[in-house]
Amino acid sequence: MRVLMAAFLVWTLLSPQGRGGEAWPTHTACRDESLQVLYQSCDALQDFGLSVDQCLKQLKPNINIRFGIILREDIKELFLDIALFSKGLSILNFSYPICEVDLPKFSFCGRRKGEQISYAGPVYNPGFEIPEGEYQVLLELHNQDHSTVACANATILCS
Repeated sequence: MRVLMAAFLVWTLLSPQGRGGEAWPTHTACRDESLQVLYQSCDALQDFGLSVDQCLKQLKPNINIRFGIILREDIKELFLDIALFSKGLSILNFSYPICEVDLPKFSFCGRRKGEQISYAGPVYNPGFEIPEGEYQVLLELHNQDHSTVACANATILCS
């Protein structure tokens, strides 16, 4: 496990993005006949893994995800900021506390720099149908010091 973490750390530090080269690759979080969710890390120093178990146009109230990253910052507190755009217009902006000092919602709350987060489980949200169209989503995880933990530009394609 330590060898894998060390290899990942070396790969992260030597990646083209870290040297000012090309951007991180675009990943597919999920895909089906009418919905596709793509994302690309917007963090200059590291990429991360994300997948969504069910890729449905009718978003259920709880979806299962998988997420993995090696922390570059401590996370006593962790917040998710989401900005949703369509055709260049802002549709939605909100911030959601994931880890709070007095209310840790996940087992990885309180992890320290250098540790790995690996989460597989439900994410609760209001269920709704995704309207047809193309949407851009900026997702940013930041800690109590407003340091970026992870950042992604996502594209949602719904037909």
